Amino acid sequence: MQRSLDLLDSKVGRHTELISLYVPKGKQISDVTNGLREEYSTASNIKSRTTRRNVLDALERVMQRLRLFKELPSNGLVIFCGAIPQNGEGSEEIETYVIEPPEPTPIYYYRCDQRFHTEPLHEMLREKEAYGIIAIDGNEAAIATLRGRSLTMVKELTSGLPGKHRAGGQSAKRFERLREQEVNDYYKRVGQHANDILLPIPDLKGVILGGPGPTKEDFSKGDYLQYTLKNRILGVVDTAYSGEEGLDEVVQKATDILKEVRYVEEKNLVQSFLYELGHDTGKVTYGEGDVRTALRKGVVRTLLISEGFVESRVTVKCESCEYTETMTVKGESPERVKEKLEVQPCPKCSGSLKVVEVEDAVDNLAKIAEDTGAGVEIISTQTEEGNMLKDSFGGIAAILRYKQE
Repeated sequence: MQRSLDLLDSKVGRHTELISLYVPKGKQISDVTNGLREEYSTASNIKSRTTRRNVLDALERVMQRLRLFKELPSNGLVIFCGAIPQNGEGSEEIETYVIEPPEPTPIYYYRCDQRFHTEPLHEMLREKEAYGIIAIDGNEAAIATLRGRSLTMVKELTSGLPGKHRAGGQSAKRFERLREQEVNDYYKRVGQHANDILLPIPDLKGVILGGPGPTKEDFSKGDYLQYTLKNRILGVVDTAYSGEEGLDEVVQKATDILKEVRYVEEKNLVQSFLYELGHDTGKVTYGEGDVRTALRKGVVRTLLISEGFVESRVTVKCESCEYTETMTVKGESPERVKEKLEVQPCPKCSGSLKVVEVEDAVDNLAKIAEDTGAGVEIISTQTEEGNMLKDSFGGIAAILRYKQE
């Protein structure tokens, strides 16, 4: 999906000729088609003959694609279509991309622009692990959950603590003892609410605390959070505000902490591979060919793919004889692969070759992994281990379920 979005983001039309259509599950296809017919009538009035023709052609292609669906997929449907210049002005060709989104499409959206609008799909691909956010000081506290870019405030509390100056008639020791008890009760209330809110979240990655002054440190060091939550405290940050006002500031100050979580996960994954390789356990393999073989045998537990792994899986067929071959081509875009292979002669009869299928190798490998129950991890090149995977092991490796002979 990410590779597809990168491709779509690279497409630019000459004018507002590129259509982006998002259709949610509950929308009737007939209603969508009727709406597109109205757009077709409006586009018929475009003054530029070339722009008018391209927009009308794109709308017709979109309506044709919609007719192929008796009902929408479970997450809705996204269609991108428009005239894309192939080699300068006048070389435009209509390109159509149909995507079943990884998450439900929330709204109906139609836009005709100079580019494709892929922002909602990018948002769906963002890390969706949940984090607990607590902003606390001596007066108030707020507890929120963070998923992707969505920060949801769940609970806000006030301490009810008296000022630090004792009332007349009380000894300083008695006043301080009572205040300490009330502070402790306040921390317990915050901790109990945090436990109730955060413990039931199955994919909680950790907790981040923030606020002005020393309160947050006192709270983090005490036994106010249930021990599993306390062990998941990822960091404590200084902010100017507490309560609801402080939540956004905690997230902004914790950017490096949040990045570090995935950073550490990726380092550990590659280190696990290197440990098995260094100890010659026979439970790892690397390189596209050997990994593909292991995947087909069903022995791969975790597939590691570098984000810098750029290969295409191509099937060619001779138009004169029965020759067919599927191969992996490195470092080329699918369009460039097609151009190169279709000018080469058939190795069997010297006839003309035709590319019948081009697929991103990552997509191809991920499908095999899914069919055999293997996990798939995309490893960035932002760590030393990630660069090692890319440069020393061809960008692809696998940790196996058991030793291979």
